[in-house]
Amino acid sequence: MAITIRPAEKTDVGQILVFIQALAVYEREPDAVKATEADLLEHGFGENPYYSCLIAELDGVPAGFALFFYDYSTWLGRPGLYLEDLFVFPENRGAGVGKALLQRLAQIALDKGCARMKWEVLDWNTPAIDFYNAMGAEIQREWLNVRLSGEGLRRLAIGGGAGGA
Repeated sequence: MAITIRPAEKTDVGQILVFIQALAVYEREPDAVKATEADLLEHGFGENPYYSCLIAELDGVPAGFALFFYDYSTWLGRPGLYLEDLFVFPENRGAGVGKALLQRLAQIALDKGCARMKWEVLDWNTPAIDFYNAMGAEIQREWLNVRLSGEGLRRLAIGGGAGGA
């Protein structure tokens, strides 16, 4: 089976959305996806893209994807590659697709002068954790994710929210 990794194109937004929806099902949040093809097209392929995406194909058929963007480490003074989503269809797991995607991302990170790659994994996803550990990734359990969205984001933007800091 031949694995091909290629940059996503505008015509792939439908397939990207299929991957995102399948990932949401796998992560036990099947109704959480609000993204549309129009959103993906605008934010990934517009004048100032917010993300990049790789498509993995197995014998010419879409098998997985990786959606990523760049962040910046003030301590290191260097950019980093942030992997937002990595997903391989269940029927394609074990064929090397996930590893091929991560290898390509690592090469992109090095080519762009990134100091590191980082991503998140759900604490119950032991197959993924084992996979990442086997590749030499370190799980940073001391860091907690912080998210501000919806009404809390709106409230803060207009000067509301919890006391002064």
